[in-house]
Amino acid sequence: MEGSVLDCVLVPAGLVVLLTYHAWLLHRVVRYPNKTIIGVNAINRRFWVQAMMEDSPKNGMLAVQTLRNNMMASTLLASTAITLTSLIGVLMTSGNGDQTFFFVFGDKSPRSFSVKFFAILVCFLIAFLFNVQSVRYYSHSSILVNAPYKKMSPHHRHHQVTADYTAATVNRGSYFWSLGLRAFYFSLPLFLWIFGPVPMFVSCLVLVAMLYFLDVTVDFGWAVVPHNEEKDDHVGGGGNGDEEIG
Repeated sequence: MEGSVLDCVLVPAGLVVLLTYHAWLLHRVVRYPNKTIIGVNAINRRFWVQAMMEDSPKNGMLAVQTLRNNMMASTLLASTAITLTSLIGVLMTSGNGDQTFFFVFGDKSPRSFSVKFFAILVCFLIAFLFNVQSVRYYSHSSILVNAPYKKMSPHHRHHQVTADYTAATVNRGSYFWSLGLRAFYFSLPLFLWIFGPVPMFVSCLVLVAMLYFLDVTVDFGWAVVPHNEEKDDHVGGGGNGDEEIG
């Protein structure tokens, strides 16, 4: 009975900590991208795409090779996720031996064992799907980045729209890759849940503390402020210097 109470209290508490942190991070990325690593990278990727498309014949090979490297990273994570999913599926269906010897604290019933492994299974399946979507967007970007948009239309506005769309496609691929990586991070507390709710809750706290230092930046946000904004700040007397991600 005491083990069931621990599971009912600590497991939801750990999940709430993780979800609350990521809700706060999403707000920071949307409202203050210059103060998050995800936002800073997204802004600089947009500048990179524009620079690559300014001279496609010269920079086309470099752009394709860079996107191919990102595709390889997503493919590696997708392959790892589906391999781990298959392994966990085998462990769930084997049913040999005493499965409760893993547990140190918490509920030791066979049903609880199945729920824990099923949660890990779903986590890796989500990671696989996110990384597949990342490969999809990077594949589209490798063609879009070499589109001869200056020959298709003489209007500068059309050029800017094409570059912005390509940059948004590259950023979507990166966002899905980040989400797939987050799914791997989420699998750590779920795996430690096998050994009980206490290790799971502690790992959630440690993971949030680690992710905070990986996600938040205060030193280099000024480096991505567009030149026009800096000029406006000097003329208008200031501003927050933050730019929303488009």
